Amino acid sequence: MTMTCAAPAPAPTPARSAGPPTTGPAREVTPPPGRPRERPSERVARNVGDAPIRVLISQRAPITRIASPGGVMFTTLGGSFIARAAQREVWRIEHEGRRVRAIRPDGVATDWIAPALMARSMGNSLLSLGDKPYRGDFAFYGGDTGVLAVNDVSIDDYLRGVVPLEMGTEAAADSAAMQAQAVAARSYAYTHLTNEQARSYDLTDRVTDQVYGGVAVETAVASEAVETTRTLLLKYNGRVVNAPYHSTCGGATAAASEVWRSGDEPYLRSVSDRIPGTDRYYCEGAPRFRWTRTLDGAMVNGALARYLAAFTSVPGTGPGIARDVDVTARTPSGRVAAITITTNRGHFVLRGNDIRHVLRQPGGALLNSTDFSATIDRARDGTISLLTLRGKGYGHGVGMCQSGAIGRARSGQDFRAILQTYYPGTAIGPPE
Repeated sequence: MTMTCAAPAPAPTPARSAGPPTTGPAREVTPPPGRPRERPSERVARNVGDAPIRVLISQRAPITRIASPGGVMFTTLGGSFIARAAQREVWRIEHEGRRVRAIRPDGVATDWIAPALMARSMGNSLLSLGDKPYRGDFAFYGGDTGVLAVNDVSIDDYLRGVVPLEMGTEAAADSAAMQAQAVAARSYAYTHLTNEQARSYDLTDRVTDQVYGGVAVETAVASEAVETTRTLLLKYNGRVVNAPYHSTCGGATAAASEVWRSGDEPYLRSVSDRIPGTDRYYCEGAPRFRWTRTLDGAMVNGALARYLAAFTSVPGTGPGIARDVDVTARTPSGRVAAITITTNRGHFVLRGNDIRHVLRQPGGALLNSTDFSATIDRARDGTISLLTLRGKGYGHGVGMCQSGAIGRARSGQDFRAILQTYYPGTAIGPPE
């Protein structure tokens, strides 16, 4: 059936699932104080949304402040009582090497504890880290750069603080897109549960994984999307899969091998976002469906000096002054597969998503996508005076296009149709 044109979609946030697909089992964890010890695999079998996940919230602050309207119970990792904070009383957590301790407002401190100090809210209230409230409990570890604050929370409570930030819409008309995001984000979280005892967390709250903001960012539409998809994960051949996603595909998504140094997965192949029977696209309402970026010579040379060595061999004297940026290969979906950057000191080849990490803006923002063309203005000495990049899309381009999901939802598609379009061949259901 020919679909009607989708209404312009607000701009979702860029992709958070930045790596190639993986699968992963449930992990063994130490339960927070007051909870019976239970194997995560048993919890997941009943309801994946109840499975615990550990999210790193901060790691650089030398001192962390924590409080709760109902008071806070502090224990060791094994559950032994250490101290109790009164209602709304703000305690501090500080570290000395790998040891941590809690300090009352009057300066009286607990003994030093290793490896972790647990904090649990009393009276069914929320814990606040600094001024941000969170569901679940916290574990505090001493780290190299500060106190590691790790939120121990159920997957679905975690998703309540992920889906609104990742999808970037609060409209009830976009509920199917939010449901698709909830299933994709739940699958990503599930595949990142780990048995590694040396690692104190499973995910971060940053763009390197999925952006997570705790209770303050929760919305009714997003929470309903999490609840109505509560037991559901994305699976291929019976296995739960990592479900990468991105903001805007620009007309077609990319196969995994077009972007990352990995083999293809059958459920991560290029998918057209064209609205059937038209020359329009489901994601065309996004702000960066089409874009232009200009970098003057100083910006180009600064980016090369700062970032190029992380992705290719560079002389000890540095990459030099840029003379040319040549697109040398494209992928089947039309993205840039490789560029050759020529300077007064040599030729440097960049491939796939590495290009976005090198051709950054002075503030550090990545290039919007690898779907672009390049034109160059040169100075009299042959060096680049202006590099103009005209492109499509925002993000790595693999998996679900979030802006396209919004367009499809507004055109009447349900979340299952959306997911099975962007992840062809997948099934949606609970873990087996």
